[in-house]
Amino acid sequence: MSDPIDPTDETFAAMLHHRAGTLEPGDPLLPPIAPASLYHLPGEPTAEHQYGRWTNPTWSALEDALSTLEAAPCVAFPSGMAAIASVLMSFAKPGDRILMPTDGYMATRVLADTYLTKSGVTVEYCPQRAMEARDFDGFALVFIETPTNPELHVVDITALAAKAKAAGARLVADNTTATCLGQRPLDLGADIVVASDTKALNGHSDVLMGHVATRDADTAETIRTWRKLVGAIPGHFEAWLAYRGLKTFDVRFERMCSNAAKLAELFEAHTALSQVSYPGLASHPGHAVAKRQMRRFGSVVSLTFESAAKAEAFIDAAQYIVPSTSFGGVHTTAERRARWGDAVPEGFLRLSVGCEPYDALSADIEQALDAVS
Repeated sequence: MSDPIDPTDETFAAMLHHRAGTLEPGDPLLPPIAPASLYHLPGEPTAEHQYGRWTNPTWSALEDALSTLEAAPCVAFPSGMAAIASVLMSFAKPGDRILMPTDGYMATRVLADTYLTKSGVTVEYCPQRAMEARDFDGFALVFIETPTNPELHVVDITALAAKAKAAGARLVADNTTATCLGQRPLDLGADIVVASDTKALNGHSDVLMGHVATRDADTAETIRTWRKLVGAIPGHFEAWLAYRGLKTFDVRFERMCSNAAKLAELFEAHTALSQVSYPGLASHPGHAVAKRQMRRFGSVVSLTFESAAKAEAFIDAAQYIVPSTSFGGVHTTAERRARWGDAVPEGFLRLSVGCEPYDALSADIEQALDAVS
């Protein structure tokens, strides 16, 4: 297979300057925050913005920027789960079968089990790495997440996209962990991408946001209509914060991924850990696939200590690790995922590597590892 299409430097530069061609002298460089529920609407309703539940100038600016970066129409949502819900609720109808991974983000499974099954949708599960051997015939939708959250399993998007297409199924890829700067599922054949922009895209741990990207115009319109009718809309201020965070996304993500790659090697060499998972490590079972389809290997490293007590002691011993849920922020954070019910060992940690200077961060982490050895 050929190398995946990278988001080039020109693509990110185009995203940074996507408003330039629309600016008049004296206009603000960043889009204004538009706290509007009503718009001036005389005569026939032909204006771009007509009602606050339908559109908003600040969302539009964010969506335009995302669309430039994804090279695809994007629809913004007030969280990653709202983006996921828009796809599942729009394209899984009574009588359909959908396939989902057992080892992806737990909330996605809970959503499907709680609401889709009640509406007559049959939800089937299998470990994500078993999907390449799974028969897709009869499925309306196949949902994948690669790398998975939190264990970082990797699957071949191109292979699964081809198999889904042959079976007449839509392939939906959750790209939250990799981000559109680390991996391009639409370029690899996925029909729809969902992502939580709460994580690295915004990156400052101050806003919830998500988006759906697709290159099919009818699919994008269906998603927009669902958002409009359900009212799952981003706040104007939150959209502005996400837009602002997007401007430094590439710089932050480069530092985070570089830090994570070096720390993964440090972790793998240390006796305090029984297992380390990171797609950039040669020891990772999906490393060869990750090398083909990922531009960057991400900022999350999965660690397994021999006990919950040792995992918690490691977090406590580190000055530059914040005990917190979620990932993708400028601060390095960690948490034991078993406390939320994930099917992982009690000593399993999801470590989200931040933007701290590497030497200070690695020295702090190494002394914390030594403290629990």
